Amino acid sequence: EEGIVAGGGTVLLNAQKKLDGGLGLKDDQATGVNIVRRALEEPLKQIAQNAGKEGSVIVEEVRKGKPGFGYDALNDKYVNMFEAGIVDPAKVTRSALQNAASIAAMVLTTEAMVTEVPEEKRGGGGMPGGMGDMM
Repeated sequence: EEGIVAGGGTVLLNAQKKLDGGLGLKDDQATGVNIVRRALEEPLKQIAQNAGKEGSVIVEEVRKGKPGFGYDALNDKYVNMFEAGIVDPAKVTRSALQNAASIAAMVLTTEAMVTEVPEEKRGGGGMPGGMGDMM
């Protein structure tokens, strides 16, 4: 419907360049743009970390490349994402970004939130003592 974009977080990192300089905004709006700008590299960073690599290093390498150049985590190499067939539907990527922004706005305007406190899990009990001379 809206086409395809380079997958694996590559298109989000490419979009990050458009936000350099804060779009001429000031104060809180510029801070918001900077937060979004930094968040755009997180999907690629997480993919790299899931592949056992240092996410920041992978992000910097992809950032040096041309648009569409990204990291193929399965084969541990840098490729043209379109040629490698690593693509995402543009509508899905756009919707994910819009939904994330919507949730962030809701959190910022909420006075209180309810969440579950993680339960500390203890280790299992120790093994019982030996059976002595019963055998």
